Amino acid sequence: MPTQEHEYLIELVRNRPSLVATLLAGTGVSVPTFDEARLGNADFTDCTPTEYRADSVVILCKEGTPVSAVVLEVQREPDTRKRWSWPVYLSTLRARTKCPVLLLVFCEDSRTARRCAEPIEMGHPRWVLHPIVIGPNGIPSIIDLGWAVDQPELATVSAIVHGQSEAGLHNILTLFEALGQLPEEFSEYSDLVLSCLPDFMLDKVIRELRMAMATHHPRSAVIRAWLAEGKAEGKAEGEAKAVLLILEARGISLPDEARARILACTDLHTLESWVRKAATAKSADELFL
Repeated sequence: MPTQEHEYLIELVRNRPSLVATLLAGTGVSVPTFDEARLGNADFTDCTPTEYRADSVVILCKEGTPVSAVVLEVQREPDTRKRWSWPVYLSTLRARTKCPVLLLVFCEDSRTARRCAEPIEMGHPRWVLHPIVIGPNGIPSIIDLGWAVDQPELATVSAIVHGQSEAGLHNILTLFEALGQLPEEFSEYSDLVLSCLPDFMLDKVIRELRMAMATHHPRSAVIRAWLAEGKAEGKAEGEAKAVLLILEARGISLPDEARARILACTDLHTLESWVRKAATAKSADELFL
């Protein structure tokens, strides 16, 4: 079953097929001049029961004629079966489009990238397939706002790949700032990034976004919901501490179970009621009546 980590690049290419040309150019591959990039048929199944299906296919055209076709594959781990299927993808696509074809493999870790880049000997003299592989080090670190606005899909890939560590926080925040300057339909990219981040990075991003709430209102429904939840949690924590401080100031002892109950409560209505009762209660038991 495809995972979010597997699908995000495919989704971005679906939105902007020319992204594969940008990625290829970043590897030093010469891409022919084109005026249109469109998705192609990624199904390479032949008449036999064996199914061959690539993750994505993009066809670069000039004046309506295909000048290059790209098979895009996303690999999260090495898979020796691909060494047999990738040549099928290329030969079938070449016959179908009648133009040169390229294989672009995207890997999120360096070990997988090295394995996928190994040459594939076809058996025929001097016929060797060298996959074009992009690992995490091949994705540019986009922290320039102008670049992110101009290439939001590439900036999204950058935010996800580099956002797996604390060093990538600037990439994520740069993307979110860029999305604020782009049309509404691009706001889904922020949700895509957040869904791919590890928990510790997600916490850092939410804190940064909460601080930025004073200057702008995020478009993303997911971001708004998470910020609202975080804001509510923060207020609840403050109310719970207020209850404890009032009781402590009045010299009322509080059993550990009661203290734990107060700190665990997240219902603001209940907490506000306890704050009022804490001002007059003569014991902890009266607080919960």
